[in-house]
Amino acid sequence: MGQSRLAYGARQGQRSRPVTTSDSSSSVGSSRVASIDVVRGIVMILMAIDHVRVYSGIPAGGPTAGIFFTRWITHFCAPAFAFFAGTSAFLRGRKLSGKGALARYLIKRGLILVILELTVIRFAWTFNFDYAHFTLAGVIWMLGWCMVLLAGLVEFPAKAIGVIGLAIICFQQVCSELPRVFPESMRNSIGWLWEFIYPAGLAEPKGIIILYVLVPWIGVMATGYAFGAIMIRESAERRRLCLRIGLGAMVLFLLIGGLKLFQSPVRPGAPPALFRLLNQQKYPASQLFLLMTLGPAIALLSLAERWHNWLAGVLATFGRVPLFYYLIHIPAIHVAALVVSLVREGKVHPQWYASAPYTSVPVEYRWGLPLLYLVFVVVVAALYVPCRWFDRLKARRKNRLSQPALREPERQAL
Repeated sequence: MGQSRLAYGARQGQRSRPVTTSDSSSSVGSSRVASIDVVRGIVMILMAIDHVRVYSGIPAGGPTAGIFFTRWITHFCAPAFAFFAGTSAFLRGRKLSGKGALARYLIKRGLILVILELTVIRFAWTFNFDYAHFTLAGVIWMLGWCMVLLAGLVEFPAKAIGVIGLAIICFQQVCSELPRVFPESMRNSIGWLWEFIYPAGLAEPKGIIILYVLVPWIGVMATGYAFGAIMIRESAERRRLCLRIGLGAMVLFLLIGGLKLFQSPVRPGAPPALFRLLNQQKYPASQLFLLMTLGPAIALLSLAERWHNWLAGVLATFGRVPLFYYLIHIPAIHVAALVVSLVREGKVHPQWYASAPYTSVPVEYRWGLPLLYLVFVVVVAALYVPCRWFDRLKARRKNRLSQPALREPERQAL
């Protein structure tokens, strides 16, 4: 009886405990992180559109508005992934014991991503083990190596890292000219390696296709790391800064992009002006491409903090398990494409996807946009179930690790 009263009193004391400054900070922090999860969840869902498009055989971009914007809307994904990976690294660093611990975490995490890209993700794209003839240095490869490189910067102040990141983005084209100053023998020996950093017209590595080079993406991740200093500010100031930065980037894109569009001659048969404005270079990502995509993503953070409905909860669920989602969404889409082939043609065509995402679907077998979006909706809806399960599994594990060990009298009372 005495033990029951003691336990009851302890619970009542916890309930009546006044809110402290740390509690308030925790609430602000939860809102901050939740907004990142919501925006990340949005871009992860958008990413599935592009990967369904890959298996549909529809080429990237195209003459019609439907095909063009089906591709264009997915351009926000890679910049948001790289940028918010840097922001998440900054926030994680505040929880770790020091910059050394953060650097070790980034190196370990980054190398895991590189290995996953070359093994599990490569197999998910193609469903074959012909690694000798086709391997892809894709977005997960890029994120992994950028984390490793960011580990070498975290000892610097956040502002300095931000300046370095912006300089890499703004002056990225220097990397294409830099090898020219090397001796010819050196260019011949390291040319294949330099192509992983930035395209310079040197010898390309054999057996691997480089989709994402490291520049300017390491600059994007470094800038996102510095942006983390904004995300720890008081909520009203944080929202105001996010909106200003995001809108400022969008206005800058429209001004510079519009000026370039006005000065460029219009060739016969050119697409409409809006298409030309939005069709910015992604490989490697140009300055205008990053302004066009990161501006809306940052501005959206200021709105996402105010979203507390069921849809925000669904988006945040996807955003809290980004790697898990990525690992399962590609094989899910691949299987869906094989099912569609079986239903439509009576047989599957694995040879079409032997070098995915560079597929070779014959024109007569390509999907229409209605089928593409139907498969996209079905796949994303199906993926929510395992993502919710994994999210809850992570939450339970985190709660177990964060609970302090009970002292002996409290253990006896309970």
